[in-house]
Amino acid sequence: MRSGGSACPVSVSKLRDRLRAIPLFSELEDEQLDGLAAQTSEFDAPAGQALIERGRPGSGLLVLEEGRATVEAPEGTRELGPGDVFGERSLLGEDIERTARVRALTDVRCLAIGRAGLERLIADHPAVGERLRRLSA
Repeated sequence: MRSGGSACPVSVSKLRDRLRAIPLFSELEDEQLDGLAAQTSEFDAPAGQALIERGRPGSGLLVLEEGRATVEAPEGTRELGPGDVFGERSLLGEDIERTARVRALTDVRCLAIGRAGLERLIADHPAVGERLRRLSA
C-alpha cells in the first residue's frame, strides 16, 4: 500500500471515532466500525513520497487525514485533501492492480484499511460498496 513512512499504533476505539467521521462509513454501527478499525492502521509519510504506485497490487484503500496529495491517473491529475478516500478502484473489480500513482505533496497522515476487512464489510453492507463505486466513477 505504501513504500516507507512510519506506522503509528492507535486504539480501536479512537479509530472507530475517526472512521465514523468519514462519510463513506458514517452510517455504520459501532460493532461494524470496530471490525473495520481492527483492519485499519495509521501512517505518516513525508512530502514527495509515493503512497500508491500504478501497476502494483491493491491491498486496501487509504484515507487522507492530514496534508495534501496528488493523484496521477490516465484520465488526468487531481489533488486530494483531508477526508479524501483513494485506492478504492483496485477493490471493485477483478483487476486488483492500482490504476494511478498517488504522491504526497506535503507531509501526510493516512489511514490504511486492509482489503480483507473491506471485502467483509461490503459483503455485509452492500451500500458501502455502492458508495465506493460512486467515489471511483
